[in-house]
Amino acid sequence: MKECKMLICGKWVGSDKYFDVINPYTHELLARVPEATPGDVGMAVESARESFNKQKLPAHRRSEILENTSDLVLYEKEKLARIISTENGKPIKSARMEVERSALTFKFAAEEAKRISGETIQMDAAPGTEKHFGLFIREPAGVVAAITPFNFPLNMVAHKVAPAIAAGNTVVLKPTSASPLTALELGRIMLEAGLPSAHLNIVTGQGPGAGEALVSNEDVNMVTFTGSPPVGRRIKKLAGMAKVTLELGSNSATIIDKSAEIEKAVPRCVIGAFSYSGQVCISIQRIYVHENIFDEFLNAFIPQVKTLRIGDPLLDETDLGPMISKDAAMRAQAWIREAEQEGAKVLTGGERNGNILAPTVLSDLKPDMKVVCLEAFAPVVSVIKFREFKDALDMVNQSIYGLQAGVYTRDISNAFRAIRELHVGGVMINEIPTFRADHMPYGGVKESGIGREGVRFAIEEMTNIKMVSFNLG
Repeated sequence: MKECKMLICGKWVGSDKYFDVINPYTHELLARVPEATPGDVGMAVESARESFNKQKLPAHRRSEILENTSDLVLYEKEKLARIISTENGKPIKSARMEVERSALTFKFAAEEAKRISGETIQMDAAPGTEKHFGLFIREPAGVVAAITPFNFPLNMVAHKVAPAIAAGNTVVLKPTSASPLTALELGRIMLEAGLPSAHLNIVTGQGPGAGEALVSNEDVNMVTFTGSPPVGRRIKKLAGMAKVTLELGSNSATIIDKSAEIEKAVPRCVIGAFSYSGQVCISIQRIYVHENIFDEFLNAFIPQVKTLRIGDPLLDETDLGPMISKDAAMRAQAWIREAEQEGAKVLTGGERNGNILAPTVLSDLKPDMKVVCLEAFAPVVSVIKFREFKDALDMVNQSIYGLQAGVYTRDISNAFRAIRELHVGGVMINEIPTFRADHMPYGGVKESGIGREGVRFAIEEMTNIKMVSFNLG
């Protein structure tokens, strides 16, 4: 057990009050972390504001720092992976992949830092402006408040901090209280990489305290948040005139058309539904399978689900570890039991041991069951039969969420129909909705949020356009 400190004004500082970070698998106390006061948050924002005003970095220097960060993240891959695995229960092999992705995210940001530009405007397109020359440039928003979730404690931080620094902003980061240790370690790495100390401040604590003090601070120019829709709505109200990007909930669906290559779809669906115990925004929660191949799909899918190995996240052979808390596992199991009582069948899984929930597959479901219409954020997937492709599209769209969807089909007309008609932020053809490359635009519609991540697209969110016009007459 160690006692951690926050990064404020370029110094590692403690607090009068601390909270515990617990290993979700062993339940041992990993660390005591400071509970930031509103005063601590205010000092962090003031530090970021002063650094933004007085210590602007040229693009080549920002790029160099981000490239150094990428290299150091890879150099410390095993250490970071073990921190991730112990504080949030992610299997070590998945944690290593997260570290590798995070390094790539910083590398993308290093590249983008050198190509942030505007464009010229054809002023003579409007009568009376023939003697004007116009262009716009992009300028950093200022102080960016970044609030990150427990499930990707390194790469989600990278997706907020890296583009913010690339664009020339300064950052106040508040990682989730469930898994803050990785973010604090990244803060150390970025200072070692050459980032001026006050360009990144890290405050730790609970959302209602530190989080609300951060997003409501009038010196914050932009808020980027990943978490639940209710908290996202609260942030939007508190943020005032600050720009806001919200990456919120989902219950992502995959359509398995009658022409789909089942041998390719099945193993990907197992990964999409059960990676990190389903605690992924774009985890597959609903699989719609054409009636002609429904039994064939299940006969291939269920055996592969049963081969998943559950156990200690630090063991290389483990596929599924614990959920983040016992309460989260109990809530998911309660939804399963409720669905059973309403007529659903549990084809495999459903058992719980503490905060470990066995991978669960359900059938015979109704659209209004919680496991279908809400976000389970658990190793639970519903397999639902459809007759017409239009019916599958309609069922996917019935969700209040709209992050990403997957479609397996060899019918090109159905593929393009899905692209046109699905109300989501991303359509993955012959791929699961859990697919994400870190340089692509990522975000949703409806209750899944507003704005886009993916380094170049996050930079657009984190910059302001300044129009310039020359009168040449």
